[in-house]
Amino acid sequence: MGSGDAVRTSEERVADGPLAGKTVAVIHAAWHSCGSYQVNVSQIYAYKALGARAISVALMDVPSPPPPGGRWADYIAATKDLAADARYYASPPRDGLWTSKLLKDGWWPLIHGDQARWLIELAKLAPLPTGLESERIDLIHANHYFTLPLARRLRGAAKAPIICETQDIQARQYVLRNQSGFFVPPYASYDDMLAVELDWTSQADLCVHLNEEEHREFGRLLPKARHALVYPAVAPVPLSEKGRGIMIVASDNYANFVSMRWFLNEVLPLAGDVAVSIYGNIDVGVKNRDRALYEAHRALFKGRIADLGAVYADAACILLPTVEGHGLSIKAVEALSSGAPLIATTAAFRGMGVDSSRLANVTLREDAPGFAAALRENSAKLRAGSLPRDCATSDTRRLYDAVFSPRAYADALARIAVPLLERATPPASRRARTEQP
Repeated sequence: MGSGDAVRTSEERVADGPLAGKTVAVIHAAWHSCGSYQVNVSQIYAYKALGARAISVALMDVPSPPPPGGRWADYIAATKDLAADARYYASPPRDGLWTSKLLKDGWWPLIHGDQARWLIELAKLAPLPTGLESERIDLIHANHYFTLPLARRLRGAAKAPIICETQDIQARQYVLRNQSGFFVPPYASYDDMLAVELDWTSQADLCVHLNEEEHREFGRLLPKARHALVYPAVAPVPLSEKGRGIMIVASDNYANFVSMRWFLNEVLPLAGDVAVSIYGNIDVGVKNRDRALYEAHRALFKGRIADLGAVYADAACILLPTVEGHGLSIKAVEALSSGAPLIATTAAFRGMGVDSSRLANVTLREDAPGFAAALRENSAKLRAGSLPRDCATSDTRRLYDAVFSPRAYADALARIAVPLLERATPPASRRARTEQP
């Protein structure tokens, strides 16, 4: 499979939707098994639900040969549920790694920890996939600032409007990631990396943010840009109606590792003989960052599994022991949709604009002894068969339906996309279209 090959699907589209006849290119990082990927899946479904032809352009964030070489084979195998009308793959070529420009503008900043500049320079090197030039693009939905060099080339002479969905301030993530990396002084600062991020984000026609904190902060940092708050949709997981186990779901990133370390080191020893299962590729992150911690608890880690929905259906209680991280947590939204009883810290609900203390099936605990006590209590209820099973009508499921469901998300995208397309269409073209019989 070459980099320009398109994998086509036949997912249903709404023929009379507000974006009928339009083609939307969703540009995103070539990531899988994480919250950002679930957002990308939802974007494709939402644009198709609005009537558009939705295509995916995945950008690899490391130098790579074209598919199926490098990391592409794993990515494609793990993303079969990305229901785009066509899929394209872009990656910076390996033969451009040692050019003098990349050495100066990319490698040199990277060895000092400037991941923001490095990703931009890689994106500049990635050619547009073969075949993409034949697509008539009406709207570009770019995810993360570092896909914007590719988005700007794709918009071409047609000047399709560009939405940049920020998905958190990435400079914060880089600062966290740099704590576990090897770099040399002088170190790139948060302000250095933020400046790169803001410069590119400001070039979009509209900046979309996924939570209230992010919306407020970007509005302050880029007062001249146009901003919109759009809560993401996450496909609902099955209702947790079987109720047979206590579980955690987490992907591998540094913030999740910090939270998992807190749970395993400080909460679990106080919880007695409570049985907990941990799903997702966080096992890889714990093993790589703290092998002793992983070995001490390896029996709890179940790894990444193909049918995570079956795990949610089997959950009696879901734990959200969040002590680190920024931006809205996609795994927390999944947990809301399950309707299961939750034990969580307030940080798990960051950016949602909701008073989580008012959710009847959520137990909030901020310190390790309190979290462990709630865990023991719920474990005892599980053994006694007295945990609530009204998942379909629970407070968390109702919150999910109202704010984070695919229908709510599609409606929100329509409210921002239709005006952008109308402004991009010349008045004469709009008049001709409306006068057609």
